Amino acid sequence: MKIRIATRRDIPALCRLLGVLFQQEVEFGPDSRKQEAGLRKILEEPQRGEVLVAERDGVIVGMVNLLSTISTFMGQEVVILEDMVVDPEYRNLGIGERILVAAIDRAKEKGAGRITLLTDGTNEGAIRFYEKAGFSPSPMIPFRLNLEK
Repeated sequence: MKIRIATRRDIPALCRLLGVLFQQEVEFGPDSRKQEAGLRKILEEPQRGEVLVAERDGVIVGMVNLLSTISTFMGQEVVILEDMVVDPEYRNLGIGERILVAAIDRAKEKGAGRITLLTDGTNEGAIRFYEKAGFSPSPMIPFRLNLEK
């Protein structure tokens, strides 16, 4: 299995994986048109971040999205980790762990001082997965204001 940076050619496979992810989440639902537009923005504007993919025998079986921003508190770049998903047929094979380790390594290479992520509060498996990797819950509470019409 190989972990690499996604390219535009990968967008159809990434949209499929995002469909799997968003079907599992309480707050979101899949919309391949929106997912494709979002992926294109990231892949065509690398200063925004990058998407890592896990590829096995030429098939993309997992992904993670690393978005870059600046923390004024830390005075340096930080990463927001989103869209971590492994194809259900390939779960429990260590692929998620390898993708997450690669994501952490990439954040370190970029000089990021912190990685922040959100996971569904009801997804106990994901919570355990991230805690095992060293993440801890934040006392900060996320708020959203939907600006879409």
